[in-house]
Amino acid sequence: MQPITTPKRILVTGKNGQLGQSLQKIATDYPQINFVFTGRDQLDLGAPHSIDAFFKKHTEPFAAFINAAAYTAVDTAESEPDVAEQVNHLAVAQLAGIAKQQQAFLLHVSTDYVFDGKSYRPYVETDLTAPQNQYGLSKLKGEHAMQASGCTGVIVRTSWVYSEFGSNFVKTMLRLGKERDSLNVIFDQIGSPTYATDLAHALCVLLASKQAYGVNIYHYANEGVCSWYDFAKAIFTLEGIDCAVIPIESKDYPTPASRPHYSLLNKSKIKQQTGQQIPHWHDALQRCLKEFKSN
Repeated sequence: MQPITTPKRILVTGKNGQLGQSLQKIATDYPQINFVFTGRDQLDLGAPHSIDAFFKKHTEPFAAFINAAAYTAVDTAESEPDVAEQVNHLAVAQLAGIAKQQQAFLLHVSTDYVFDGKSYRPYVETDLTAPQNQYGLSKLKGEHAMQASGCTGVIVRTSWVYSEFGSNFVKTMLRLGKERDSLNVIFDQIGSPTYATDLAHALCVLLASKQAYGVNIYHYANEGVCSWYDFAKAIFTLEGIDCAVIPIESKDYPTPASRPHYSLLNKSKIKQQTGQQIPHWHDALQRCLKEFKSN
């Protein structure tokens, strides 16, 4: 198989999600790529027959697939493990098998929740995985299925994704901060927010990978470190929202799914191998908030 140097026709799943919409936003920055965006009405990862039907209908091979679709309802996954399993694991295995057949490069997005959160330093790609909830487990199984498929591609683990699209922490804070005088926000879960636009650019850079075979894993999130409490404080400060943020522990806000207390990702590998300059989360947040106003 020849190395992929300039991908041409690229399939993107999950066009209506945060990452999918962010990729659409920046598509014109990459005129060498012909993005083909698909949503659940065309390619539903929750239905194996939908995946087969799509590729039977679209017989022209793609140079690469970007799997931007996922089941991300972390708490609901505890009561719907089969649904999470289908979308995050079995569908990935199916896509990986098709990618191998077409000799297409598969770029799959995974999560920091594959780790148990008990580390004392930022996680590197080779650290032991031990997901603490059904969502993380389903995503890890998807990683393993892709690696076992024999396809060529990249897995990108990311964390705390937000954007001007869809539902996310930033939008929730902006809404609640204007409705309430105070908010309780968890301070003992540590990581780094990731602006979906920055992640989308990183994926496009990785599409130019000269990797000829096998599956490589990278970590990508915005630079810096914070808690959800710090993140909420920054949102309110930047937007001038007069809402008190009260720090609480995870035990004081029980959820169906356990979250890692520390899931900071080490980005040294992606920076060294691709030369990417990763923006700090605070700067990325400012850019996202400006997008809210411009839209």
